[in-house]
Amino acid sequence: MSSIKRVNVAKRLSDMAVYNGVAYLAGQVPDDATLDITGQTAQVLATVDKLLAEAGTDKSRILMAQIFITNMKEFDGMNKAWDAWVADGNAPPRATVESRLANPDYKVEIVVTAAVG
Repeated sequence: MSSIKRVNVAKRLSDMAVYNGVAYLAGQVPDDATLDITGQTAQVLATVDKLLAEAGTDKSRILMAQIFITNMKEFDGMNKAWDAWVADGNAPPRATVESRLANPDYKVEIVVTAAVG
């Protein structure tokens, strides 16, 4: 049986678990909640890049992305950062929903699952 690798383990959650060739990222949020939706999204995607690299994979191997934004009126701003980031020819299946987030200053949270290896 394969072992589970957990990254950045805290009391309540880990940033990522890698098991059986798949990296499962927790919801990633911005470090700077004062940024607009485009800036927050770009910051979150940079964190996703770092976590995927730590797992030995990258954004071209994303199997699924789930995006939570606090206001659908900011959908275009989120997509501006997403479109600049997503790997050409490898846009993953994606869901985007409007939702309240744990910190009222967060505008976006992104969950990613990616193939490793």
